Formats: sequence, structure tokens, C-alpha cells
Amino acid sequence: MSEPVRKAWERSLTSGRAAMSRRRMLQGTSLAAGGALLAACGIPPAEGGDDGQDKEKPRDLSDKEKVLNFANWPLYVDVDDDDENKRPTLDAFQRESGIKVKYIEDINDNNEFYGKIKPQLAAGQDTGRDLICLSDWMAGRLIKHGWARRLNPANLPNAVANLENRFRNAAHDPGRQFSYPWAGTAAVIAYNKKATKGKVVKSVTQLLEDDSLKGKVSMLTEMHDTMGLTLLDMGKDSADFSDDDYSAAIAKIQKAVDSRQIRRFTGNDYMDELNSGDIAACVAWAGDVVQLQFDNPDVQFYLPDNGYLFGTDDLLVPAKAKHQKNAETLINYYYQPKVAAELAAWVNYICPVVGAKEELAKIDKELAQDPLIVPDAKMIAKGHNFRQLSEKEETRYEDQFAKLIGA
Repeated sequence: MSEPVRKAWERSLTSGRAAMSRRRMLQGTSLAAGGALLAACGIPPAEGGDDGQDKEKPRDLSDKEKVLNFANWPLYVDVDDDDENKRPTLDAFQRESGIKVKYIEDINDNNEFYGKIKPQLAAGQDTGRDLICLSDWMAGRLIKHGWARRLNPANLPNAVANLENRFRNAAHDPGRQFSYPWAGTAAVIAYNKKATKGKVVKSVTQLLEDDSLKGKVSMLTEMHDTMGLTLLDMGKDSADFSDDDYSAAIAKIQKAVDSRQIRRFTGNDYMDELNSGDIAACVAWAGDVVQLQFDNPDVQFYLPDNGYLFGTDDLLVPAKAKHQKNAETLINYYYQPKVAAELAAWVNYICPVVGAKEELAKIDKELAQDPLIVPDAKMIAKGHNFRQLSEKEETRYEDQFAKLIGA
């Protein structure tokens, strides 16, 4: 592991990351040729600048106002080793583009943030944010309601060219017309082999039923990850399941709650306990596992035989945003392989950018070979999405889940 990456990890521990609740147009070609490329990628060029959603689209002030309000999750961008107030890739973007970014880490939970901006969106008002980062299912909700702006691919040449193929057609945003991934996420099984006495933990069933793990198991408070992984464990398709399937998965976990097999449900605050062995095994996010493995080789992960739950955290422009072009300029900047690699080296989540692996190898060869950051064919094949839910289904399933975890 490189020294800069190690310092970043050490700093993240002291700054409270482990306790957080988580989360080209080709140069030299003509505009017409660029449009042909966009169409070939399944991402249609913008027509007349109409986003297709916002009938009273506000005037974009980007050309006159070189500012951008960007809301993201805590510690989800690289930070300078010696000065936590500096963000190297973001600072470089501001110098190169001349756009001043107001970067706000005010997304701690998808539903909480949705509740914060929903009244403004529903009233047709500007949220005060030009760019936001939400988990794919929540991004899909905004898109479905017409609360996201259609992106102009002419302003996104790097993103159009360098988005990895498997991210191009998302169920919540077919053709990627409204969003682009900031990072990919993976919910997997993690365990501390010292705490399990060398036993490999391979499945949700083992988490919930192995007596040797009793009282030392945790699962995530994110419904989609915990329930999706459990559905897969039961032989169900997380992308196509029924109400009965979901209820059966709830019952399976409830039995483990009642028997006290499960220690607790967590955000990514499971990290300290997994590191110490107080949690022997758990449902975990891949990026967290990578970080823990830097200093503790006893922390291991397993991709269940029935698959793991895969998703993305997506960038999108809210309806009525005043600086869409500036937001698109930032998205395009982060889809340069070198910049994407710098980001991935710090946040340790799945990188969606073609060419970033080679750039990441220049920073840290081990990170570039880590399937939890740059998935190999085996890991890609085992990834499954959680199906898109209607808002009524989302409410009903979240209510069942909240009762399960005691929220």
C-alpha cells in the first residue's frame, strides 16, 4: 500500500469515518461525430436543450455565474494528507475550470435527505443544490417524479466515452440520461478470521444460523443491501421478487433477531467492531473491507455463491437547479481516468471509469488489483441489483424493515 493511501486511511479513522452512517467528446472530432458516438452508446444527444422533465426549465446561469453547489456524502472525496480542508481533485477542478465549488457533506441517509429536499422539489422550487449524489434507487425516485434534469451529453464527452459498459443501462435510468455513477457499491459477507477461529463465513444463512457466531453478527440498516443479500441467499432474484418472497426474508432475519444471533444492525459503524473481533461476521460494504484490510489482514470478505448486492451512488442535477452546465463540467472532469483513479484510491469504492485501473496502478499496484475496487470478471458475474420499487412498495417494505431492526 502506498504511503499517501495509508495516511488517508489513518486520517479517516481519526476524523470519524468508521463511525459514519453511511455512503470525450473525442478531442479533434466534430460535433456531428460526437453526436454519432453518443447515439452509439445508447445515450441520445440533447435536443433543443429541453430536458423532457421540467416544462418551466429555469435559465441556466452557468455561463455568467461560475459557481456550483455540490451535495455529497461525508468523506466521499479525496482529502489532502496534511490539510483536511483541501480536496486535491476538487481543488484541481476549480483551478482548471474557473468554477468555484461549494462542497457540502450533508447527505447522511437517502431517506433523510429526500425528506429535506422533497418539499422544494414538489413545489417546483430550487433546492439550492446544483449537483447531488444519491444511491441508485433514490436517484430513480427523483427521476420518476420528474425532479431530475436531463443531462446534455455534449457537455459530457469524457463521461460518455469512459463510462464502463455495464453501468450504461441502469433500470432506474435507462441510457443514463439523468445520472452518472460517482462510485459503485457492493454488499458482501465480511468476517474476522481470528474471531471465527479460521472459519470462512460464506453466506447469509451462515450468519443467521451458525451457533459459533451467535451474538457476534451484524447486518446493515440499509434495507436494499440487507434484504437483497438475504433474498439472494434464499435462491430468489433480488431484481424480481414478490411480496411473499420479501416477507419470507424478513421472517428469516427476524428469527435470528429473536434468538439474539444478531448483535445489531449498523451503518458502517460496524468497522471498529469487525476490526477488533467483537463482530465476527457481518454484511459489509466492499469499500469498508478494503480500508480495514490495510491494517488488519484478519479481515476477509466472501462473495456468496448465490451472488452479492450491487448498486451505484449516482450524480444528478435536481429540477430547477441554476447551474446545470457547471454540474456537467464537474461530472465530465471526474470521468478522466487519472482523476477517477485518484478518487478511487482514497474512497476505495468501485470505480466506474474505463482506463482508471491503469492509472490506479501508478498510485498503488495492490489497489489496482483489488476486485472490490476494480472488479474482475468473476466478481462482475456475481453482482445483482435490487429491483426498482414503486413508492408504495418502497414505503411498505421500509416499514417492515424498520420494525425488524427496531428503528
